[in-house]
Amino acid sequence: MTDFKEIYATQAEQYERLVAREDVEGNILKVLQSIYPLANADVVEFGAGTGRLTRLLAPLVRGIHAYDQSAAMLAVAERKLQDSGLANWHTARSRFGFAIADHRTIPLPDHSADVAIEGWAFGHFVGWHPATWRAEAGRALAEMERLLRPGGVMILLETLGTGFETPTPPEQLRPFYHWLETTHHFHHTWIRTDYQFANVEEAAELLGFFFGPEMAARAQIRFPECTGIWYKTI
Repeated sequence: MTDFKEIYATQAEQYERLVAREDVEGNILKVLQSIYPLANADVVEFGAGTGRLTRLLAPLVRGIHAYDQSAAMLAVAERKLQDSGLANWHTARSRFGFAIADHRTIPLPDHSADVAIEGWAFGHFVGWHPATWRAEAGRALAEMERLLRPGGVMILLETLGTGFETPTPPEQLRPFYHWLETTHHFHHTWIRTDYQFANVEEAAELLGFFFGPEMAARAQIRFPECTGIWYKTI
């Protein structure tokens, strides 16, 4: 079984190589814009990792504060964003930043954001807290809501199956998704976020690194993936 905590703590550069190949058609930004107009929005990002979503949002938003529990991941995220040459990053540094924080305790004041977003982060509560994931995930959702201004939106991106062309949620995450939709009344949609690798060898290397040998054995240059988006206006 993949040790995600170990990857996030010690293999941030390799993780970034993988996610840089994801969403070849650019569907993530399209669906986010359809949920909430990002221009001039203040954003708080939970579980920013190496800045996969951060770099999509930064050119459009007024400001973004991105948090993760892994210093190694955030170091890559900040370097990649600085290297991107984004004008609003260099001219408004006070509105952009990365910091270490737990999803359940973000060091920002109430009502300080228009968008609270996480990508492939909250689902880990299920694996890391199998007996108490509802309570732990509930604290993270409450933290999102605390940070939002009236009319703001909570957005969660989570896997609906890597290696699948239609939504195929992992069995252990089905209760989590059902809980979001029934207990917390999130709306839900999905998109394809396929990977595009340079060659089959790279596909096998990177898929195997994160998803394991069975996925590596299925490697191909264009590799399908489905991603779910859950969203809720406050």
